Amino acid sequence: MTILPFRTDADVSAAIAPVREHLDRGGLLAYPTETVYGLGSRPLDGDVRRLVDLKGRQPGKPFLLLVPDRRTAHAMGLVFTPAAQALADRFWPGPLTLVLSGGDALPAMLRGPEQGIAVRWTSHRGTAALLTGLGSAITSTSANRPGGPTAPGVGALTTTFDEAVQDGTLLILDGGVLGNVPSSTIVNCMAPNERPRVIR
Repeated sequence: MTILPFRTDADVSAAIAPVREHLDRGGLLAYPTETVYGLGSRPLDGDVRRLVDLKGRQPGKPFLLLVPDRRTAHAMGLVFTPAAQALADRFWPGPLTLVLSGGDALPAMLRGPEQGIAVRWTSHRGTAALLTGLGSAITSTSANRPGGPTAPGVGALTTTFDEAVQDGTLLILDGGVLGNVPSSTIVNCMAPNERPRVIR
């Protein structure tokens, strides 16, 4: 099964076990967020490399992390400056990505040019519940080829990533067609004594 329904609470609950098994085998995941469909993996070197290959992304462009809660981000060693804490208090869960320092055990491919890790607590009800059920973070990047349009639904996902869907590498969570919502805002909060800087 390479496409799972992901629209109701029952769908989400039923998806947790197969998604965990798929990720544990090093598989990749396509899933809805509050902005666009994302592609993700476990935050492990080999899995992130497979995600890079699937997307066809140039080396040096990092992916972000989706977390089920702020506690998970802290447990991964990510450092919340006072500004990051204030922004998270106000806008998480939601379409705000914070670039944080720390996370020394995370793959280097997740780090941006300033060596930060981008992290977001998603407000998409289903994906948030999935992450809570998994009890872990997953990586995230928009579900498209570099420079191409983001996939609004399963039809575009299966067309763009047909080979990976057919061979079982990519498991798709079908959350329906998403609206034309902008990508998340990204704010660099790494420097404890400087004002946060909007990147996007």
